[in-house]
Amino acid sequence: MKNYLGVDIGGTKTAVVLGTQEAKIIDKEIFPTRVERGPNFAITNIKKNIYKLCRRNNLSLKRIKKIGISCGGPLDSQKGVILSPPNLPGWDNIPLKDILQKEFNIPINLQNDANAGALAEWKFGVGKGYLNLIFLTMGTGMGAGLILNGKLYSGTNDLAGEVGHIRLDKDGPIGYNKKGSFEGFCSGGGIAQLAKKKFKKNLTARTVGKAALGGDKIALSIIEESGYYLGQGLAILIDILNPEIIVIGGIAVRLGNLILSPAREIVRKEALPLAAEKCRIVPAKLGENIGSIAALCVAIL
Repeated sequence: MKNYLGVDIGGTKTAVVLGTQEAKIIDKEIFPTRVERGPNFAITNIKKNIYKLCRRNNLSLKRIKKIGISCGGPLDSQKGVILSPPNLPGWDNIPLKDILQKEFNIPINLQNDANAGALAEWKFGVGKGYLNLIFLTMGTGMGAGLILNGKLYSGTNDLAGEVGHIRLDKDGPIGYNKKGSFEGFCSGGGIAQLAKKKFKKNLTARTVGKAALGGDKIALSIIEESGYYLGQGLAILIDILNPEIIVIGGIAVRLGNLILSPAREIVRKEALPLAAEKCRIVPAKLGENIGSIAALCVAIL
């Protein structure tokens, strides 16, 4: 049996995953990324946990075929360098591929988390069988992975799919360093900003989501506003890329139709009718495991 390792690096936590060629998770370790301690803290823990997983599962490094790394961009997937992700302050020009190849002598692939998520949902999730798919992260930030004509599309220098930077309004929550951006309205950080404006206090997107699921009217209005702008952003993507399916992770998985119904309504009004009627808009199927499966997919595919 071929064994693969996936490393899912996030701003809050990092997961190191042992899995199979079918992206089945065998074992996993999770630790806090602790961005305030810089990249060396996380990289040291990635190494430690790779060794730990191999020992615990009686595997020599020779039985690991490849390591896949999923991380927020921007990054250089060809050189394996993390450039300067907004959610990883201090991770500037980190040659992670070279660092880990020197340690383990195993081939390594690096992809941004949106591309990795797109691969995961396309091969093992709700997007299986589609030729044209858009995957939206919709978590702490907002990014897209694009499968076009049956292939991952990364652009000239790995910046295709940075949809969070699109401005949807001249004013609004700040995301991707831009007021009124897609990320500003449709991310965890953006929803928290909308909540602060309405509740007059600091709340997390998760807290707002729970309140909305419980029927709180103010929380529901915040989620509906985010859903409205989500629909605006999706309509732009549908008009430009004409996808068969848009798969949305993170917040959309947890809130479902509370945020997707207003988004779909706006898409029906704003997008080209012939393109909109051919495009499904659905939550990610892989749920909370998508980050781990996505990292494995970077190694496998």
